[in-house]
Amino acid sequence: MKSASLALAAVLTLAAVPAAAQAPAAVTTTAADWRTPDPENVLVFDTNKGRIIVELEPKIAPAHAERYRTLARRGFYDGLEFFRVIEGFMDQTGDPKNDGTGGSDLPDLRIEVPFRRGADVRFTSAGKLPADNASPSATEVGFVGVMPVRGAPSMQMMVAVDGKAPGWGLFCPGVLGAARSGDPHSANSQFFFMRDAYPSLDGSYTAFGRVIAGQDVVRAIKTGEPVAPPRDKMTKVRVLADIPAGERPKVQVLDTAGPAFRAMVEKARGAATVVDPCSIEIPARIG
Repeated sequence: MKSASLALAAVLTLAAVPAAAQAPAAVTTTAADWRTPDPENVLVFDTNKGRIIVELEPKIAPAHAERYRTLARRGFYDGLEFFRVIEGFMDQTGDPKNDGTGGSDLPDLRIEVPFRRGADVRFTSAGKLPADNASPSATEVGFVGVMPVRGAPSMQMMVAVDGKAPGWGLFCPGVLGAARSGDPHSANSQFFFMRDAYPSLDGSYTAFGRVIAGQDVVRAIKTGEPVAPPRDKMTKVRVLADIPAGERPKVQVLDTAGPAFRAMVEKARGAATVVDPCSIEIPARIG
């Protein structure tokens, strides 16, 4: 397998534009504003630095969500190291060789960019962006579940043959991305946690989930390119649904399609046309 670090290394020559998450704007919430994620779509990463809880988003990247869930259930990730960690960028792991050249025995995945968003996908807009070099037409940013996304305005669904609009995940803090080589269809088992925002990856890599608890752990992982021993590692990775009831964490996330979160977005936007989704922290409750 080609090194899954090559393409990421090339990106580092581009300008990084980090966006620090801000404290949620004060809004009143009710029990109805909180949702309990599907335990089949939550991965619990126990590391030597602490616990990271991630929600997968199959509406954006169904094949990737299924792949990383499958490998977690195999115990594939247990004991694997964070072998390439760059401050202000990402933590890379998921390689049985712990050097960026390995993968699983499963076939490589095709990139899931762009995804197609239909009217059935709940979406909260954070505003519209004008055309630029990356997107020759105006686009809209917002949230699908916990995932920050950018894509064609929702009204484009009305003229599309399939009734859907294209979009892609944004590489904000906490987002999980599929590591690959220069071939866009070479993702396999490796992945990375975003330490900070890195928009140069937007639209070029598959984003398939986001940290809902433990971003402090993500940023505490030992850095290095490659990381010098001793390295931090994932001690155990499990699907939430598989954890025995007595030790299973209780997870709730503020519903990004609900009125309380929409009010948060509006407060953060103020009089501006758009607010950067990477600047908005999605509240979660872990019990």
